[in-house]
Amino acid sequence: MKKASSILMTALLSAGLLAGCSGGDQPSSEKGSTLKDGKFDPPITLKIAKQQDENAGKYLPGESLNDNVLTRWGVEKLGIKVETTLLGGDGAQYNNKLRLALTGSEQLPDIIPVYDTMLANDLIQSGRVKEITEDIKSYMPERLKKIYKEYPMTFNPVIRDGKVYGMAIAPNLTEGEVMLIRQDWLDNLKLKAPTTIEEFEQVIAAFTDGDPDGNGKKDTYGFTLSGKDSYNTGWVSDPVMIFSAFTGKNIPRQWNEDSSGKLVYGSVDPGNKEALAKLRDWYSKGYLNKELATKGAWDALADFTEGKAGIIVGRPWLYGSVKDVEKNVKGAKIEAYPTINGIDGGKTYQSGQLNDGVFMFNKDFNQMDAFFLYYDKLYDAAFGTGDFVYGYAQGYDYDIVNGEVTFDPQKFNKPLDAVQSVGKMSFTKNTPTVDGPGKSFYDLAQGVKPDNGVLMRSNSNDATTQKGYVISYENADVLLPNAFNGPPTKTMQSTLEQLNTMEQETYTKIIYSKEPLEAFDTFVKQWYAKGGEQIAKEVNEWYSDVKKVDTMANMGLK
Repeated sequence: MKKASSILMTALLSAGLLAGCSGGDQPSSEKGSTLKDGKFDPPITLKIAKQQDENAGKYLPGESLNDNVLTRWGVEKLGIKVETTLLGGDGAQYNNKLRLALTGSEQLPDIIPVYDTMLANDLIQSGRVKEITEDIKSYMPERLKKIYKEYPMTFNPVIRDGKVYGMAIAPNLTEGEVMLIRQDWLDNLKLKAPTTIEEFEQVIAAFTDGDPDGNGKKDTYGFTLSGKDSYNTGWVSDPVMIFSAFTGKNIPRQWNEDSSGKLVYGSVDPGNKEALAKLRDWYSKGYLNKELATKGAWDALADFTEGKAGIIVGRPWLYGSVKDVEKNVKGAKIEAYPTINGIDGGKTYQSGQLNDGVFMFNKDFNQMDAFFLYYDKLYDAAFGTGDFVYGYAQGYDYDIVNGEVTFDPQKFNKPLDAVQSVGKMSFTKNTPTVDGPGKSFYDLAQGVKPDNGVLMRSNSNDATTQKGYVISYENADVLLPNAFNGPPTKTMQSTLEQLNTMEQETYTKIIYSKEPLEAFDTFVKQWYAKGGEQIAKEVNEWYSDVKKVDTMANMGLK
């Protein structure tokens, strides 16, 4: 990473593109257009960069990237044409194309979604992206201001010397994780869902040795998890609650603010040694999946789906990915429960995600009013208002059949194999939402009538998924965003990969009993000695720097 950054800066220097140089991009918006009654006349064009994902780029016959139901809506309703001029597939390809645009090989569009903090840093250093403090203050609609006020830390990656060079893409606290447990196994063994580490151990022991499926064979075990890349996956097959039970908020692979206001790295917290001891014991007794170190987060689902494992932890939508066990195994029943409490009696913590990347803007872009108008209107689907009460487009992501709204594409007037992800056809990779960890599901559980698209869509989910989201919403306080969300520090660029490898190998070898438990103490000493101490210093210098200026007040977000 250090080498790549050095190559980029050399290329920028040779191209004369560092801060203070003019660059060659021209604003795409047509001059002379005026905004009247919420619509630009004549229409203007916003040029965007876009990273496709697995659910985008699937259009109905006759539609395409730059000509689809949403692009046509923008022109008709707002006088704004959105045109993708830089397109990338996966993250690496997209980032490479943006870096080529920085060196002048491709044009830099008006609106630039960026999903890599190092790339965001390089864009700022290039001098080719816009400082937007005043634009936010002047043009951001009040509805959006209210949202962004809730997530001040999302600006941290794009603040330099008190100036703001970007903004989070659709900030929103994502849903939390729940335990999905084979309820039929609990019932067969006359057990209750665990709430403590001791109860969890009793349940997974019984799921391993107590023949929970009643077939007379020793072919089940308690808990399936992923240990391939990190012991904190953040989404599915996650073992992080076991670590948090002993470390509290200091969870692996994440920075957290301690009582003194300093950022500390969770993986070196002493409590991890106790967590590893517990996992080591469970592994030796067969309570965990034997190949956990080679199983990615998605791979670890298989044993649960096939009826071999009794507990898996993941976000509430995970039920939809593992529920086939209820079809394939007679009597199988899955139930959602909160994650266990810690040894101190308090809740265990999880990683919380606040946004997926940031918007940055070409320094020559002079139609921020148009961007905010369009962006704000996209949020109508999140609030169930305006043109998007039920979804973005009838016959695409919802339909009305015999007077009833349906989200099942097979039941549309013109049936589809899958709903069209209209929200992904714009400049957001994911559809904006304000539902947080599951507010709509919680509201439904409290008796709120499903009278808009958001509530209707949530209400269309199965009962287990709905319960999971209610649990998520009620336990939103356990979601911890990483306190360090800036670009990799200087020492991180040269040593972080090696430190992460050392961490992962040490944790796994201890769990597998290939190293003594004391190997954790050795790891901690080596982590500090081989760059960790300097990284902690640099991280805290960054943390101090982003707090020097009250940028939220300067943007009118206080």
